[in-house]
Amino acid sequence: ILTILGNSVVLATALRRSSLLKSPELLTVNLAVADIGMAISMYPLAIASAWNHAWLGGDASCIYYALMGFLFGVCSMMTLCAMAVIRFLITNSSKSNSNKITKNTVCIIITVIWLYSLLWAILPLIGWGYYGPEPFGISCTIAWSKFHNSSNGFSFILSMFLLCTVLPALTIIACYLGIAWKVHKAYQEIQNIDRIPNAAKLEKKLTLMAVLISVGFLSSWTPYAAASFWSIFNSSDSLQPIVTLLPCLFAKSSTAYNPFIYYIFSKSFRHEIKQLQCCCGWQVHFFSTDNSAENPVSMMWRG
Repeated sequence: ILTILGNSVVLATALRRSSLLKSPELLTVNLAVADIGMAISMYPLAIASAWNHAWLGGDASCIYYALMGFLFGVCSMMTLCAMAVIRFLITNSSKSNSNKITKNTVCIIITVIWLYSLLWAILPLIGWGYYGPEPFGISCTIAWSKFHNSSNGFSFILSMFLLCTVLPALTIIACYLGIAWKVHKAYQEIQNIDRIPNAAKLEKKLTLMAVLISVGFLSSWTPYAAASFWSIFNSSDSLQPIVTLLPCLFAKSSTAYNPFIYYIFSKSFRHEIKQLQCCCGWQVHFFSTDNSAENPVSMMWRG
């Protein structure tokens, strides 16, 4: 519910100010699309299976669920990587060079991200890698436990781990460390903090917001990655169902964090939400009287 509502607000505000969107903000929109896509295509089936205490739909729905999870997961990771690289280029370039990152360029990057994610999601369907149920039985993903007996599967896992996890994660870390160093040096050159330009303060806030989005995603998926790699080299029966279930739920919760980060750090996003509420007719009315115990304060939500 939080994922769908929060990211729907992000998409609605982006649509309202589409003509004012800057090029890097298109990646934020793409991240919201990936998050809401994961919630709509996967979570209802997983919730129904949880109530059923067993997976619903058989092998076909299991493959579908795992494919959607892999597609949207890789898309989110590569989008975060692209956000870090573009943020690094903007921070370390002159204003004239930063303007060269146009909306068309970002649209091409987004298209490449989706094609790259789709390629990795399809590979297990054509024989390189496998999809299968999770050890706790009410979710599906890459069949990690099959890979320690299969050179074909192990090569897939190794390639996927390097190209879809390690390399993007190292790129994100390197870019934000580079940005932090650049900002640190810039602030050192300005002795009086009151003379720091508003543009520099805004850049710092945008960078911090992007860092928190990346940290939220990586920290959410790290326990799941650790449990998955344990299953590659050891029997999945060696882990209790709760040990494999909790990292999976924690990883899926990563789709709900971003709208809250936007709301906390972006004044324009908060303003757009208020404007959206006014346009939709959502109003909060407080009725009270002075020191009257018989007429307590009441609130009515009207939409």
